[in-house]
Amino acid sequence: MTPLGRFILATLCGLVLAGLVHVATVLAIPYLAAGDALARSRATLANDTSVLIHAAEVGGPAEAAEGWLPPQDPAVAVGVCAYDLDDGPVRITAETGPLVETIALHGRSGAYYAITDQAAVRGTVELVIMTRRQFDEALATADEDERNRDVRIVAPSRQGFVSVRVLAALPSQQAQANEAARSVSCTIDGPDE
Repeated sequence: MTPLGRFILATLCGLVLAGLVHVATVLAIPYLAAGDALARSRATLANDTSVLIHAAEVGGPAEAAEGWLPPQDPAVAVGVCAYDLDDGPVRITAETGPLVETIALHGRSGAYYAITDQAAVRGTVELVIMTRRQFDEALATADEDERNRDVRIVAPSRQGFVSVRVLAALPSQQAQANEAARSVSCTIDGPDE
């Protein structure tokens, strides 16, 4: 092989190797990041209700969103609660009202389920997050004659978090939006419930 041929071959091998390292690094970032949303939301794991991390500030400047969220709409209150399905299924309960409210479920790889207040039954949205095994057990022990109002969701991973966003369309609704984002219940769904 001529010196020019060896140079071209070495350059091509170097470019292919650099491309593979680049792709692997980009794909590994979410798993290696210590400050991702899942890790930061873990502080709320012991709470039974969502924690307000961004308050609606319609009449004034937007509050800093704890330094880990991108800039938020100042008219939206954001609440977060983490879950760990090793302790059992997690029940998310939200009382709806006149404000627009969305609930999104997030795992390690991103959001996997979202719902709005329009899906409420008698003013309440109830979601039960579970693993595939917990879901199968719930189906096996369920009474066929009993009506169930909750929505059962099989999570792609055992750990994740729930984000609640409530829109305050008017300045007078700011406190109500903050309270709604703070009041979503995130509890372990026990066998006796």
